[in-house]
Amino acid sequence: MKRLLFAILGLFTALSFSSCGYNTMVSQDENVKAKWAQVENVYQRRADLIPNLVSTVKGAAQHEQGTLTAVVEARAKATSVNVNADDLSEESIAEFQKTQDALSKSIGRLLVSVEAYPDLKANSNFQELQAQLEGTENRISVERRSYNDAVQQYNTTVRSFPNNIMAGIFGFKAKGTFTAAEGSDKAPAVAF
Repeated sequence: MKRLLFAILGLFTALSFSSCGYNTMVSQDENVKAKWAQVENVYQRRADLIPNLVSTVKGAAQHEQGTLTAVVEARAKATSVNVNADDLSEESIAEFQKTQDALSKSIGRLLVSVEAYPDLKANSNFQELQAQLEGTENRISVERRSYNDAVQQYNTTVRSFPNNIMAGIFGFKAKGTFTAAEGSDKAPAVAF
């Protein structure tokens, strides 16, 4: 009986000392949600640029209809995947990342196909859109890294003792991160 009393007292003391752990978890959870909102914001910026890019290319490159269609379809898929900030699990982040990676690849194919159209490459509207798209890709990278940093801090807090007890009681769960795209660990082959 005495051991049980000491165990309960010990648990109560640990939970009491970790009450600030609860507040830390709440604060870090909100930070992760804010970082996620910023990730969505920059992906939306990219999605908003695509119709203008497609229109500019469509007018000058009639033979690229299949590539343009692929970009439009990939954009539609990417914008249809919504991740709830309260469910940032590994699976939901992976699903989101998969559609965004597919969109990135289709945009890349479009930009490569433009090489065959010197007039389009020289078009100031196209150059401006391409510069904005490149800047947006950089922003995406920065925001994904910021999000991953916030998640790493949050996950460390949630999994650390005695916070893990508090996290279990109040439903704080580890969150998912962005990972490198499949195959990115291999250097691309360059042939001349």
